Amino acid sequence: MSETDTAGDQLAQLLDELDKVLKRPEVDAHLTSRGINTSLALLVADGLRAYLQGRKKDAADDLGTAAEEIAARLGMGGNGHLHS
Repeated sequence: MSETDTAGDQLAQLLDELDKVLKRPEVDAHLTSRGINTSLALLVADGLRAYLQGRKKDAADDLGTAAEEIAARLGMGGNGHLHS
């Protein structure tokens, strides 16, 4: 196995672990108490996984959707600036 295969496997394992941690009820409760949506966090993790695997269109779709949703929840307009 080459070093790049090993690195890819390590990244996959790390992202698998992140998914497991984000799905734990106590982590969900912690994030929710801080106003962080766990489903969006999982979508961002999926986008990161796609990007690291070279699936850039999938990454752009996932990360773009997450960014739009986060911006909407913050009350940002289409120009990317917070509305006061």
